[in-house]
Amino acid sequence: METVKGPDSSQEKWLIQIIDQYQASLLQICFMYLHDRTMAEDAVQETFLKAYKSMAAFRGECSEKTWLTRIAINTCRDMKRSAWFRHIDRRLTPDDLPPLSVQPADHSDAQELALAIVKLPAKYKEVILLYYYQDMTMREIAQALGIAVSSVYGRLKQACEKLRKVLEKEDGDGR
Repeated sequence: METVKGPDSSQEKWLIQIIDQYQASLLQICFMYLHDRTMAEDAVQETFLKAYKSMAAFRGECSEKTWLTRIAINTCRDMKRSAWFRHIDRRLTPDDLPPLSVQPADHSDAQELALAIVKLPAKYKEVILLYYYQDMTMREIAQALGIAVSSVYGRLKQACEKLRKVLEKEDGDGR
C-alpha cells in the first residue's frame, strides 16, 4: 500500500504564490464565462487543484498565466456541459458583476459594457476577456485557447464589431 505524502514546502510556496497572483483575474474569467459568482469561485478553486496536481507536467512552454487560464477555461467549459448547469437561473444584473480590472470613466458605462460582453458567444467573449481584461498577448491567448494566432485576431475583430453594434443600438434606444 502506498502512503500519501503531503506537499513539500516548495510546492506549497508555489501554490500560495499562484493563488495570490492569479486568483482575482481567474475569477473574472470564470464569472464572465459561467454567469454565477459561486460557480466561478468553484471553478477557480478547481483550476488551482488541477494545476497543483499537474504541476510536474507544466513544461514552461507558455507563461503560468496562460497555462492557468487554459485550465480555467476548460474547467468552465466542463461545468457548462454538465446537466446540472443547464437547470440553474443565470440571468445577470449589473450588481452581480465582479469588479473589472479595466474600467471606463463612467461606472454605468462599465456595467453596460460588461453586460454586453457577457452576452457574446463564448468564442468572442473569451478573446475580449483575455485581451482587454487580462492583458494577454495574441500569442498567449492562442496558447490558452488552443487556436491559431490568426484565429485570435479574427475573433477579436468580430467580437469588437459585435460589441460596437450592440452598444450603438442601446445608445440609439434613448440611452
